[in-house]
Amino acid sequence: MEHKIQLTKKDRLAVAWRSTFLQGSWNYERMQNGGWVFSMIPAIKRLYTTTEDRAAALKRHLEFFNTHPYLASPILGVTLALEEERANGATVDDVTIQGVKVGMMGPLAGVGDPVFWFTVRPMLGALGAALAMDGKIIGPILFFILWNLIRMGFMWYTQEFGYRTGAKITDNLSGGLLQKITKGASILGMFVLAALVERWVSINFKSIVSKIDLDEKAVVDWAHIPSGTEGIKQALIQAQSGLALTQEKVTTLQNNLDQLIPGLMPLLLTFLCMWLLRKKVSPIIIILGLFIIGILGHVIGLL
Repeated sequence: MEHKIQLTKKDRLAVAWRSTFLQGSWNYERMQNGGWVFSMIPAIKRLYTTTEDRAAALKRHLEFFNTHPYLASPILGVTLALEEERANGATVDDVTIQGVKVGMMGPLAGVGDPVFWFTVRPMLGALGAALAMDGKIIGPILFFILWNLIRMGFMWYTQEFGYRTGAKITDNLSGGLLQKITKGASILGMFVLAALVERWVSINFKSIVSKIDLDEKAVVDWAHIPSGTEGIKQALIQAQSGLALTQEKVTTLQNNLDQLIPGLMPLLLTFLCMWLLRKKVSPIIIILGLFIIGILGHVIGLL
């Protein structure tokens, strides 16, 4: 009976530890791919014995990868299971492994930000800051300890969960289970991406379309507003009732676009970037192009 190659707990711990440096070699073209390969090295050394097999494994994991740095752990776990099955003779090709990574990284990236950056860390930071403001040194220490315990515990246990689940997925490769999971994850990732467009992509056209002098009754009556806090209060009340703050109403191109379809231009810009990527245009070229367009647009007063 042929001996089955299997990753030990020590190997998986080494991968988990290395994954804490996932963004150590972040780059604009393939983002976290260097950190991903660095994390996989202990497993690749265990699973493959020849230089050629190890080089091929490193090469296939140098493809584009980017997700929330902590949510990469379950993807690592599934990938470890797939690589283990491949090393033992299962029909797991490069496309399958990369497809699982790409299919999972989008949805998990959308989960990581609200959970860790917008919930857990602010809560722990508020606790530590409250203690520190009372002059207690335990405040920052408590924040550091709790944050890293939660972070490292989450990364280890989700990696192990992905490793155990990944082994079950490979048992049903012929039944199409893997393809269904990858397709579902990809669809979910597209929904997450669409929701993030409005939040992360911003375009503001400053070109002035029109200037209109308003009637005196449509403007805050500054001449009869008292000074001090009472005057500020009255000005705010009048502004909330619909009165303008200045005599001249300026309408920009962005105002008209927002009235037509809010968020239209960020969406079109996103579609343009996606189309350029499909045409094999380098992400670095796209980024530099956006920088140049933004600078020129600001100089001529368009943006």
